[in-house]
Amino acid sequence: MQPATTRLALMALTGFASLAAGLAQSPNRLTVLVDAFGQSPTLKQDWGFSALIEHRGKRILFDTGNNAESFAHNVKALNIDLTRLDFVVISHRHGDHTDGLRYLFRLNPTVRVYVPNDEYFGGPTPMGFFRQKVPSLPPHMRYFNGAVPQALPHGSPWKEGKLTRIDTLTEVAPGVTLVRNLSQTRLFGETPELSLSLRTDRGQVLVVGCSHPGIEPILASVSARRKPVHLLVGGLHWVQTPEPEIDRLVAALRDDWRVARVAPGHCTGEAGFAALLRAFGPRYDYAGLGTVLALPD
Repeated sequence: MQPATTRLALMALTGFASLAAGLAQSPNRLTVLVDAFGQSPTLKQDWGFSALIEHRGKRILFDTGNNAESFAHNVKALNIDLTRLDFVVISHRHGDHTDGLRYLFRLNPTVRVYVPNDEYFGGPTPMGFFRQKVPSLPPHMRYFNGAVPQALPHGSPWKEGKLTRIDTLTEVAPGVTLVRNLSQTRLFGETPELSLSLRTDRGQVLVVGCSHPGIEPILASVSARRKPVHLLVGGLHWVQTPEPEIDRLVAALRDDWRVARVAPGHCTGEAGFAALLRAFGPRYDYAGLGTVLALPD
């Protein structure tokens, strides 16, 4: 009998071959532009994530990877035209999701980019920095002489005019919804993150960057129990999660949240890949660098 790891690898390869042979020509598809695993010898693997989503005539770039030069190489190798985008979604401020913006803006300087309402993208400086007031100090020792403005826009490395900041669940195009979440734990509690939901005839396609807020809160925020998720794509940030907790989360995705298919990538972690593949079997879609996933209409 084959070892479990061999069986898992064969299942992944079989799934990839099926996608490449039959489904890649779908007009509704997601192409992985940046990730740290894959089978293509012509693409540059890198830590980070980026995907091009083509759905119902819309072309959406989700994240831009860790390195502008590697991102540019893969875009050219895959013959992706970044001048033809309806808009861009940046999941969160970390460099492994944003650095490719430097290349994108050279090609398409006026494209609309949706970002979380975060100080990194020119959002407000948190007012919490000014809560511990000491009126007994002389004015010249107090912030703004003791009269802090109601709003303090934060500096940003990106030009302000290109960015649209998202605070709440927002439909940005027919059937395309962005939702902002924030981790309720101390870890990443200061890093808001956007996820993207596509409405399809089989349920939601949910695209996530790193899932720092937790995949279950993200699913709750898109009403996944009322609006079932047909496909979950992207990073789940289980790279440092203990395996018993990974097993709990995998079972929850399958049995509680009733996610129909998974296509994990980026920071999900090898233990997460293996656990999801065991649990979902033929409902696990390989999503390495260069993979094209067919999406339902």
